[in-house]
Amino acid sequence: MTTPDLDPIEIAATVLRAGGVVAYPTEAVYGLGCDPRNVRAFDALFALKQRPPTQGVLLIGADFEHVAPYIDREATPSAAIERARASWPGPHTWIFPRAGNVPSWIAGEHRGIALRVTAHPLAAQLCRAFGGALVSTSANRHGQAPARDARTVRAAFGDGLGALLDGPLGGLEQPTPIRDAISGASIRD
Repeated sequence: MTTPDLDPIEIAATVLRAGGVVAYPTEAVYGLGCDPRNVRAFDALFALKQRPPTQGVLLIGADFEHVAPYIDREATPSAAIERARASWPGPHTWIFPRAGNVPSWIAGEHRGIALRVTAHPLAAQLCRAFGGALVSTSANRHGQAPARDARTVRAAFGDGLGALLDGPLGGLEQPTPIRDAISGASIRD
């Protein structure tokens, strides 16, 4: 009797829904992700990274609809949303005023929220399988260089991960640029 191969994307999405942490390739580095609305998952991710939770994280989605609920639409001019949408999907992270129902642990000490609609095929598939936006932070211990391959992620985090998606990066040499959605000002080039 043969056993059908399990889809790694579906396995990772199941891990996310169960409150686990997954690693996956993004545009420039491997990312660690979890369900942004699950504080236990978020705490587990920050414990793995050994990172202070006051720093906040960015969220990725496969479609604008995945990230839209996190934006304070009343505080965000339509031109800012249009500017961001014109760059998505793609390697552009924008900081928006965050919606009032966004859990404080996502943004840390920041008033805004960093969002990206990813063009990375594997990361986008993961968001779609999960059914929404994911926390996306670099796969590394706090203060160390981000991982750029699955072997490095496995060596750093081992059994702390619920799933690891192995695949190529998206071709960027540096993490995605971050800009303020309202002013357009560059925060990270």
